[in-house]
Amino acid sequence: MIELSPLDVRKKKEDFRRAMRGYDPEQVDAFLELAAERLGALLAEERSLRERIGVLEEKLGRFEEREKALNDALLAAQELREEARSQAEREADLRIQEAEARAEQIVQEAREEERSAERRLEDLRIRRERFLRSFRDTLERFLEELEAEQARLRADPDREPPARSLREHRDPPAIRLEGSGAPPAGEGS
Repeated sequence: MIELSPLDVRKKKEDFRRAMRGYDPEQVDAFLELAAERLGALLAEERSLRERIGVLEEKLGRFEEREKALNDALLAAQELREEARSQAEREADLRIQEAEARAEQIVQEAREEERSAERRLEDLRIRRERFLRSFRDTLERFLEELEAEQARLRADPDREPPARSLREHRDPPAIRLEGSGAPPAGEGS
């Protein structure tokens, strides 16, 4: 394609030969002037459009860079969100494990406390049983002494019972529980 400027069109009218029966030179000159003006306007518009295309291409490049940066930021945010979710799940699992371990420890402590209470209760039952046996033995000895005294009185009704101190009548013999350190009734008296 030949580059054609308005000046080329204006100079071209001198290159045409004059011929008889040709076109009217004034009309041709007027047309060439009009064509030159239109060509000038079109070239100016083309220059303007090229400049505008350059500006738009530059803006498009910046927008593409921004779009890439936004896409990168979006991917980074998604990865960060996924990592945060994963971290939260790990922390939740860890807290659940800690809670389960603590619950198991509490259950173990409660079971140990229950076993200890059962041992103490069994110990108290054994001590109660020993006390009741010891108390029964003491009562049976008192009963035997009472029956012996009654039998003596029946055998010799005129005989005076031996005098005892007032304290002996008020204080019964001491009853010793096993493990208490006190002597059992009738021992060491």
